[in-house]
Amino acid sequence: MKKHNFSAGPCILPQEVLLKASEAVQDFNGMGLSLIEISHRSKEFVEVMEKARALALELLDLKDKGYVALFLQGGASMEFIRVAYNLLETKAGYLNTGTWSNNAIKEAKLFGEVVEVASSKNEGYNHIPKMFGVPNDLDYLHITSNNTIYGTQMKTFPKVNIPLVCDMSSDIFSRKIDFSQFDLIYAGAQKNMGPAGTELVVVKEDILGKVSRKIPSILDYKVQIEKESMYNTPAVFPIYTTMLTLQWLKDLGGVSVIEELNNKKAQLLYSEIDLNPMFNGYAKKEDRSTMNATFTLADEKLKDTFDAMWKEAGVSGISGHRSIGGYRASMYNALSLDSVGVLVDVMSEMERKG
Repeated sequence: MKKHNFSAGPCILPQEVLLKASEAVQDFNGMGLSLIEISHRSKEFVEVMEKARALALELLDLKDKGYVALFLQGGASMEFIRVAYNLLETKAGYLNTGTWSNNAIKEAKLFGEVVEVASSKNEGYNHIPKMFGVPNDLDYLHITSNNTIYGTQMKTFPKVNIPLVCDMSSDIFSRKIDFSQFDLIYAGAQKNMGPAGTELVVVKEDILGKVSRKIPSILDYKVQIEKESMYNTPAVFPIYTTMLTLQWLKDLGGVSVIEELNNKKAQLLYSEIDLNPMFNGYAKKEDRSTMNATFTLADEKLKDTFDAMWKEAGVSGISGHRSIGGYRASMYNALSLDSVGVLVDVMSEMERKG
């Protein structure tokens, strides 16, 4: 039976990408060697790294605009530290919209003063809070564009006169926005880009080199730029698979094309959540994520019945995060509209059974 993969991450990837990646593990480019056993400094892999970095800038429309794309290691959690190490001199602002922004705040406090410009924590992170009067004396403002656990997403972004940093781990490459409004973007690969093991950092070079502290080389963005993401041995397989995924997206027509599909998927599922009395949405409607739809059963006594139904239909990975329970359907780029239709059919059948 076909599985419909709604996992929040590591998550679904295009089938053609998985096929090409698996072939490369056996024999990369006809070399008679596996991708994961060749030198990362070989011409063949250097070309992979260069192409992956170039595709990232191209798809974000940031080519020749003063930005550099890096593929590093440690996931977005490492960037919580690396951002503060490189940018926080005295005081930084953070918008607290969920678990991951809360974790970023915790790490930043090790390096300087942190101002929470707004927070939705007291409401269970069920919406994006409004920001009023962001101070101009901050070293930067950090935001999280999408929240996988709670199913919220920023639809607009603040206009500020300080560097704007954005954690886009769970919605990068999913919608067309002006990415040049951000000075630094980072994202773990395991949502819309590739397998776990690498993260993308896109940084405007002119914001670097302004803190007084000494930065360890591996955490220094300037060193990573100088070494072209090769300061240490890169995550070869995740970067190659990410490159394939970015090429797949480009061949589809780019971010604007995938955005149309993502909107259709989200509209289909949210319409069912709103019209079906058996379910309740978690996030406020105006802040609902197109990537992660969170919902609960109106009657928790029906949980065993519903769980059996979606599993029988081949649906996988919709159990909610342990911190809030309920259900979470992650609809990343590679998930088909047909898969969302299968889940919606199960929910409709649940209503018919009463």
